[in-house]
Formats: sequence, C-alpha cells, structure tokens
Amino acid sequence: QVQLVESGGGLVQVGGSLRLSCRASTRTFSSYAIAWIRQAPGKEREAVAAISRIGGTTLYVDSVKGRFTISRDNAKDTVELQMNSLKPEDTAVYYCAARRSAETLRAAYYDYWGRGTQVTVAS
Repeated sequence: QVQLVESGGGLVQVGGSLRLSCRASTRTFSSYAIAWIRQAPGKEREAVAAISRIGGTTLYVDSVKGRFTISRDNAKDTVELQMNSLKPEDTAVYYCAARRSAETLRAAYYDYWGRGTQVTVAS
C-alpha cells in the first residue's frame, strides 16, 4: 500500500504558474507509476500527466502538452507537476494517484489516491 499527500494548490491568475507536489509514504516508491488526475465540478476525472516508475517516460493529455511538466525524485519519494500558462479550464481538484504497473492516462486504472489539492485559475 502507498499513501499519497498532495500540496501546492491555490489561486492563480490566468497565465500564471503553480507547482504541485505529491509525497508518498512507502518503502517501494519506485515500484509505482504516478499520475496527476484532475476533476472539475460536473466533469469526469481526467488524467493530465503520468510518469513511469523510474521516470524515463512521461505522458500528457493534449490540453496540457507544452504547459505542464511531471517529474519525480525516487530518493525523496516525491512527484511534482509544474503548471505554466494556466487557463481557467485548468481549474479543478488535482489528485496524485499511483499504480503498481506501467504508466497510463486512464484514470480508472490507478489504485491509490491522495485527497487532492484545489487549483483555481481566475480570469
């Protein structure tokens, strides 16, 4: 099992930046692929970025390509999501999620979830 805790959300103006962080409590962090998954009110969950267990492969949904960057530090058991050029449609609760298998942008495939952190982009 792995427990995940997100931090770094907040209110930002259009065009601004935020960095989200996810800290995992597990002895085997490098066994898990990690994704950042968001959910806006009235919308389905959407995985926006995922990273492989060692960090060599990253995946992004088209709407965030070129703006968001996912990275991980297995020595510190952390994953970050750097979000630049934020838009109002990026407003959502962002969750960090893990699975003991290959990375994927299918949100339903992740087994372990944090509680989420709110990101609000004001126009």
